[in-house]
Amino acid sequence: MPVRMKDIAAELGVSVMTVSKALRNEGRISTATRDRVLQKIKELNYQPNLLARSLVSGRSFLIGLIVPDLMHPFFAALAKFLSGHLRAQGYAVAISSSEESAEIERHEIATFLARGVDALVLASTQRSANAAIFKRIEEQGVPYVLADRMIPGLKAHFIGSDDRAIGLIATEHLIERGYRRIAHIQRPGISTGASRLQGYKAALKRHRRASPSELIATAASADAHGEQCGFEAMQRLLALKRRPDAVFCYNDVIAYGALKAILDAGLRAPSDVGLVGVANLASLTFWDASPIAVTTVDQGIGTLAELTSQLLLRLVQKQDRVAPQRILLPPKLIVRSTS
Repeated sequence: MPVRMKDIAAELGVSVMTVSKALRNEGRISTATRDRVLQKIKELNYQPNLLARSLVSGRSFLIGLIVPDLMHPFFAALAKFLSGHLRAQGYAVAISSSEESAEIERHEIATFLARGVDALVLASTQRSANAAIFKRIEEQGVPYVLADRMIPGLKAHFIGSDDRAIGLIATEHLIERGYRRIAHIQRPGISTGASRLQGYKAALKRHRRASPSELIATAASADAHGEQCGFEAMQRLLALKRRPDAVFCYNDVIAYGALKAILDAGLRAPSDVGLVGVANLASLTFWDASPIAVTTVDQGIGTLAELTSQLLLRLVQKQDRVAPQRILLPPKLIVRSTS
């Protein structure tokens, strides 16, 4: 016969409400009492009845996360860290990939809403604040947080990198290293790409450097096919009559492809071409694809996940009214072998 919450309470001589508070990590009970309850739960291998818990609380204890590409190590890391933080608070995370498709994203949001998720985290592919799906989310009263990607004009919670600062410090670093003809491989059509391009141009302007359009190459993908797109974009830059002597890449995946093109051309980094990426993927123990340590800009993905989980809990538990927040995380340059 399965162990019930009342059995835990009887064993410890406390109320069922006290056991419930300890499980939810909510309410006013002492640390000692909470520890006793959690220890007894472990000893008796108590498994909460999630359906009953949902009926009593009116919550599903499920958070929906939609990212553009689960194969991308940045978003895989976000899912991993976010799940860890929320699991510790009794919440599960359901994860889906939009495949960089606004239509698929809308379908996945509708599916999560139908399943009664308590909140949503979106690294969104939507291009407009007027997208009907946001109105639908709000009409259903489900709180949501935009992570990594901002949607201009949308009054929503946002937590992500200061992308303009990323472009600025990456380009400033290459200028300080003495490079003269600095290119950029961009990822157009999303807020992160637009802001990093702005930072790149701002740094060149600050140092009275030209930013000819020929030095800005486009990568069609920065995710599943990002390396190949970075490789091809770098090949185009190297084929210029006056090739660049440095390149700032939208992210590390593109940078790894660009580095391969540099090496395949018989050139060396950093002596022939300096290179900077974004994301610090080499710090993730489950993904490091480069034969040469790439200089990068760290986005603080662990902090991003932690702050997002904290905000989600405030929104879901309705501890207070939270006005839309815009939190920009300061980037950090990580100098390695390619600059």
